[in-house]
Formats: sequence, C-alpha cells, structure tokens
Amino acid sequence: MEQEEIKEQSDLFEHFRFIVDKGQALARIDKFVHNRIENVSRTKVQKAADAGNILVNNKPVKSNYNIKPGDIISIVLAFPPRDEEIVPENIPLNIIYEDDDLVVVNKEAGMVVHPAYANFTGTLVNALYWRYKDLPLFQSGDMRPGLVHRIDKNTSGIIVIAKNELALNRLARQFFYHTIDRHYLALVWGNLKEEAGTITGNIGRSLQDRKIMAVFEDDEHGKTAITHYTVLERMGYVNLVDCKLETGRTHQIRVHFKHIGHPLFNDPEYGGDKILKGTTFTKYKQFVENCFKLLPRQALHAKSLAFDHPVSNKRLLFDSEIPSDMKIVIDRWRNYISGRENF
Repeated sequence: MEQEEIKEQSDLFEHFRFIVDKGQALARIDKFVHNRIENVSRTKVQKAADAGNILVNNKPVKSNYNIKPGDIISIVLAFPPRDEEIVPENIPLNIIYEDDDLVVVNKEAGMVVHPAYANFTGTLVNALYWRYKDLPLFQSGDMRPGLVHRIDKNTSGIIVIAKNELALNRLARQFFYHTIDRHYLALVWGNLKEEAGTITGNIGRSLQDRKIMAVFEDDEHGKTAITHYTVLERMGYVNLVDCKLETGRTHQIRVHFKHIGHPLFNDPEYGGDKILKGTTFTKYKQFVENCFKLLPRQALHAKSLAFDHPVSNKRLLFDSEIPSDMKIVIDRWRNYISGRENF
C-alpha cells in the first residue's frame, strides 16, 4: 500500500499530511518527512518540529521521533522555497512594535509586500532585507522571509513579520489554524440590509481573468472563505464596515463584498471605481469623482491584529489609526449626507 499524502498550499505556507504505510520500517520522522517533500532541507524540517509544527496523531513530536505504521503525520512549513535574488533597499518603514522575535509594521497603501512579477523592488521584503541584513533569516535569499500573511498593495494597515525561524513557524501555525484575530475597515457601496452578517463562498482565481479572484459554489475552483462584518456607520450611498476575517484568502474582503453586490469604494478590480449608488445630479457625480481622486485606491485598511507572542505566548493586540486618505473621504461623505433625510 502506498503512503497517503495530502498537500494544501497557500502563498506563504504549506500543509502536508501523511499516513504511514503498514509496511513502513521504524525511521526518524525528520528523515521520513525530508524524503517526501521536495526542495525542503532536513534542517528546515527539524526547525518545524522544534516549533511544534509537526504532529503525529494530533500531538507535537520532536525531530528524533521514530514513526510507526499507521501514524498520521501533519506538518506546517512556513513558506515554500524561492530561487530569485532579493536586493536589499533602504526604504523607511512605519514600525509600531519590535522585539527580538518579531516586528509589526503599519504598511502604507501603494507598497507591495513581497517581490513578484513586475514588482521586484520597492517592496516590504526589500526593506526588511536591508533593515535585518545581520539576521540569519534575512540572509537566506528567500523571497518571503518572515512573512506569515500579507495585505494587498493598495490596502493599508498592520502586518506582522517574524525575525527568526522559531517565531516564523509558530506564527505560521497560528495563521494556518485561524487562532489570530484581525479586523479591517472598509467603505463599501450601498446600504447593507443587516447590521451584521457573515459572507461565505469559496474563493479562487477567476476563470475569465486570472488577475482577480471570484466566488465559486463548489470547492473545485476555490477554497473556503468566511468574512464576518458589522456596519459601523451608514452614510447614505456608502457604508463603513468592520470586517473580521475567519480565513485569509487573496482579496477575500474585496471579492466577498463584490459577490453580495456591495463592492469596496474605488476598487478598480472589482467594479467599485464607478458610481454605483446615488443620484444623477451633476454635483453628486462631481462629489464622488473628487472622492475617487482623494482616495485613489480601494477603501480598505487592516486596522487591528491580535495573536499569541511566539515565545512568551502572551496575547498581543495592535491597533492603527485610519489613514488620512480614507479619513478625508469618510468625513466628506458625512458632510454630504448631513441634513438629508432620505436615500
């Protein structure tokens, strides 16, 4: 009988599951896993075990554990390998917290998190390679050192980065098992019917345009995605919404609100850069277009993030102010609707 293997992969970590064959001889688990995962060193497997990311029958084991027939092995690796070279760049970062194990950055809109096609310079990772060039993790040449999550280029807000392998693995596990708590602020088109709700729908690459995501009814083309929301303020033709992510799929908030007919304000990929609600008056059109100029991106901000510190296990919560471009536009909507009774 062959080994049973299940692999689940995101952009920032991989999850493997093996069921050990009945005829398997005793062997160290680090050697067993290393022989079955391509392009991953035995050292990286051992680091994952040290962080508690290798489970056998749902219990963490050390790298010298001897596997037995029938064992169910589960492993989370913090990131897949990359071959491209990263150029360190002296780019200022808005750091709101830092210690020996991690750094929390309030990312500005317009900054790409990690190098990719058409964006190999000016990214957060380029800045990290410069700032932490003396740390082993940032000497690896990996495309995404320390990253366990990301936010879109034109989304502002909080992101946490690990500074060593142990923190990387332990933070990756929290994101994988959804024990972190993150909230976003979004300005969406339209007036939501409910004060609070949950949006579900499998998210995957659009079959018509591979650059954007879409919601699918089945799991063949998409992965499970869950977004909880609460309306914070109703401003006539737009709503300010708090979004709590239960999962972290690419473009999740943007595609989910598009799916329910309330795309994010000025989101060009998902149709929010058009006047979707309101009147036909010329002054209204000018008002909205001026708002688009003041906020030349989707109205989305990663406001808060909570997680357990990877070493002390203390629960940490980081919060950030609404960026000035979003704040200005929100204030303009408040002023616009003041004195008006019907929408």
